[in-house]
Amino acid sequence: MKQLNALLFLFCVGLSPALFAQEAIPETVNLEQAIAYALQNNIDAKNATLDEKIAKARVNETRGIGLPQINATASVIHNQKLGRFFSSYQPGGFLDPDSLLAGTIQNGEVVAAENFFQLKSIGDAKLSITQILFNASYLVGLRAANTYKSLAEKQARQTQEEIIKNVTTAYYGAIINRERLKAFDANITRIDSLFANTKALLQNGFVEEIDLDRIEVAMNNLKTERKNFENLQLLSVELLKFQMNYPMERTLNISQSAADLVIVRDVEGMGETFEYNNRIEYSILETSRDLQKLNIQNNYSAGLPNLVAFADLGYNTQSPNIGGIFRTNSSFPETAALGRDKWYSTSSFGVSLNIPIFSGLQRNYKIQQEKLASMKIENSFTSLKQGIDLQIKQGKISYENALNSLDNQSRNLKLAEKIARVTKVKYQQGVGSNLEVVEAESSYREAQVNYYNALYDAMVSRVDLLKAYGKINTLTSN
Repeated sequence: MKQLNALLFLFCVGLSPALFAQEAIPETVNLEQAIAYALQNNIDAKNATLDEKIAKARVNETRGIGLPQINATASVIHNQKLGRFFSSYQPGGFLDPDSLLAGTIQNGEVVAAENFFQLKSIGDAKLSITQILFNASYLVGLRAANTYKSLAEKQARQTQEEIIKNVTTAYYGAIINRERLKAFDANITRIDSLFANTKALLQNGFVEEIDLDRIEVAMNNLKTERKNFENLQLLSVELLKFQMNYPMERTLNISQSAADLVIVRDVEGMGETFEYNNRIEYSILETSRDLQKLNIQNNYSAGLPNLVAFADLGYNTQSPNIGGIFRTNSSFPETAALGRDKWYSTSSFGVSLNIPIFSGLQRNYKIQQEKLASMKIENSFTSLKQGIDLQIKQGKISYENALNSLDNQSRNLKLAEKIARVTKVKYQQGVGSNLEVVEAESSYREAQVNYYNALYDAMVSRVDLLKAYGKINTLTSN
C-alpha cells in the first residue's frame, strides 16, 4: 500500500513513477530523477501530503455533522436520602396526615412529606437520535470544507515548487563543480608536462633553475587549490542529498554533465502564455478570498432558523435498592403482577426549531469585521500582482545579463586557452619566456573559473525566471 501511495503521488505531480520502479534508493540520478526522488522523500513534501490528507479528513468530518447523530447513555443512581415532597394540606386530600398530626396542622399549610413517588435507586438506559433537517451554517460549512481542501492542495503544490527549485539549484551546483574539478585535473596534467619538459631543458642548460622553480610553485598551488575544491565538490553533493532527503551515508552519483545543461535564449518566449493565476501564490490568495466570502456567508447564516429532528428510545426502572435494579420479574413471580422490579420502555420523538431573534448586534459587527478582512485580501491582490511583475522584470534582466556574461566568458575561455597553448609552444621553441607561460596558465585558470561561475549564474537565473512565470514544474521538459 505504501508503494501504491508513492506511485499515485508521482502521477499527481506529473512525473513518471517508472523512474523508481526497480530501486527505492538510486545510486545515480539525472535531474528529473533527483526531483522525483525529492518530491517523494523530502520531509516538507511528506508533510504537505499529510496536510492534504488532514484537509480531506476535515471535509469528511464536516459532512458527518449532517448525518444522524446517535448516542447511547446508561445510568444507575442511588439516592441515599430522597428529597421531600411539598404540598398544601387539604383535609381528606392526597396527603392527609390527620392520623399522625391530628389537630396540629391547619388547612392550606405546607406539608413536607416523604417522597411517595420515587424509590431510592433509579436505572435509566436511553438511545438518542438527532438529524439536521435544515441548518444554513452547515451548508456553508460543507462548501468551506471543500475550499479548505483545495487550499491544502495548492499549498502542497507551493511546497513542491520550492523543493524543485532547491533541488535543481543544488544539482546544477554539483554538476558545474564536478566540471571544474575535471578542469583542475587537466590543468595539473598540462603543468606537470611543462614541468617535465622544463626540467629536461634545465639539464641540457637551455633554461635557468628559476624557470623550473617558478613552474613548480604554480603546480604546487594548483594541486592545493584542487584539493580544497575537491572538498567543496563533496559538500555540493551533500547539499543535493540534503535537498532530496537522500541517505547522507550513501554515495550519490550524477549522470549528467555540463554538456547536458540546456541554455534557453528565447527569454520572451518563456513567458509567452503567462497569467497571474499561473503563480501558485496568486492561486492560493484566490482560494483565501473564497474562504473569506464563505466566512461572511456563514455569519449571515447564523441568523437563519435551523430545524432538527430528534427521537429518544429507552428503558427505566426504580427500586428501593441498587440490587433491585438488576433483578427481573422472574426473580419475584409473586410481585410480577404488580409490575415491580421491571424495566419499562419509554419513547419520544419530534422536531426542534430554533429561531435567532436578537443577538445584541454581535452578528452584525462580526459580519462587518469579516467584510473588512475581505477588503484586505483584495488589497493583497494588487500588492501580489505588482510583486510578480517586479519579479518577472528582475528575472528577465538577470537572465539576459547572465546569458551575455556567459557568452563573454565563453569567448574569453577560448582566447585564454589559445594564448596558453601558443605561449607554451613559443617557450618550447625558445622564443618565449617562462614567465609568459606561467602567466598564461594563470589567466587560463581564471577564465575557467569565470566561465563556470557564469554558467552556474545562467542556469540559476533561468530557474528563477521560470519560477517567476509559474512554470518551474516544466523545468525538466525545457
